[in-house]
Amino acid sequence: MTEYRQLGRTDIRVSSIALGTMTWGQQNTEAEGHAQLDFALDRGINFIDTAENYSIPPRAETQGSTERIIGTWLRARGNRDRVVLATKVSGPSDRTYLRKDGSLPRLDARNINEAIDNSLKRLQTDYVDLYQLHWPNRPLPLFGGGNHAPSRGGDGAEVPVEETLDALAELVRAGKVRHIGLSNETAWGVSRFLHISEIKEQPRVVSVQNAYNLLNRTYENGLAEFHEREQVGLLAYSPLAQGFLTGKYRNGARPAGARVTLFDRGQRYQKPGTAEAIDSYLAIASDFGLDPAQLAIAWVTSRPFVTANIIGATSLEQLEADLASRSLVITPEIEARIDAVHQLHGNPAP
Repeated sequence: MTEYRQLGRTDIRVSSIALGTMTWGQQNTEAEGHAQLDFALDRGINFIDTAENYSIPPRAETQGSTERIIGTWLRARGNRDRVVLATKVSGPSDRTYLRKDGSLPRLDARNINEAIDNSLKRLQTDYVDLYQLHWPNRPLPLFGGGNHAPSRGGDGAEVPVEETLDALAELVRAGKVRHIGLSNETAWGVSRFLHISEIKEQPRVVSVQNAYNLLNRTYENGLAEFHEREQVGLLAYSPLAQGFLTGKYRNGARPAGARVTLFDRGQRYQKPGTAEAIDSYLAIASDFGLDPAQLAIAWVTSRPFVTANIIGATSLEQLEADLASRSLVITPEIEARIDAVHQLHGNPAP
């Protein structure tokens, strides 16, 4: 039932479905987070993804709550050796609460060292298997903001890739981090990190965690090839497009307790053309008698360049349904229908 895939060129094999955790500490309690971890591990999921910035939406009073919940679970269960643990250091932002001295976060050695030490303390472990840069330290259109929003804030000064990689290499040498990865990154960024690691004989990037779903297949253009050529695979986040691909927000619906209802953070998936594309994908699920969420998740997991598909849930019932996507086969007929919709609608929510 559970498929395991190689993480980059490492000897680590991760479950093709990873457990996302960003709701723990706001939408989910500690007990609920522990229950999800138990449930997932019992069903073969060995890959857990978190970040110093979680829970989401980011708030000073809940920052680090997700890592703390994972940490108390690891301590209580004594099973650190059974899981592959990934977390992230924040890129530049205006969230001065992330650093003890109230400075603006950036991806230099001082920030990275403080971030990893704080994450390890919250996670109650001596090391993480995968340490990722949450977003780059250079001006880019990120998180669906478009070219009118080219930066995540901060002091506006870039940190050279070489400097960031030097800092990460020190963490690997110190044994605090086994492997490194990128997130919300471009083809240029991946290439640059690989090039510098080769010429300086430093740790090599093993993965890229980017958004990827039926409404946003931009990863296929320029980045997917890194899996075949360089063994750098995708850790796909938002396979359900923040829940929009389930149909629960269709026609403006806002169910009680849903993320978009609570936090009004769904603008990435409310752009012109998204509603029509969603309707078309929901029609495919209906025609084949499939659950639309399971179809969307299974399609992402089936892509040859995906190392792991990161799913998140706010209930055990939802988690169980999402894990059931592992038994759904994307047939040539389903594939053809999906590709036809993509041909017509493209990537309305990049």
